[in-house]
Amino acid sequence: MSKVCDICGKGPATGNNVSHAHNKSRRRFMPNLQTVRTQLANGQVKTIKACTRCIRSGRVVKPMVRKAENA
Repeated sequence: MSKVCDICGKGPATGNNVSHAHNKSRRRFMPNLQTVRTQLANGQVKTIKACTRCIRSGRVVKPMVRKAENA
């Protein structure tokens, strides 16, 4: 499973866990990815993985919700 945002390309970053005794061990900072349904430019609805910054900033266009007609 890819840990990369489909909108901006943000992926895992690396760094150190630092203990109180200043011991260092390597770790990974994962992006906060959410599975979200989005509407593409041609009107097609598709499920993508987007980071929360892209969702919050409005780069992800959510599709209109249609209510079912009772006939």
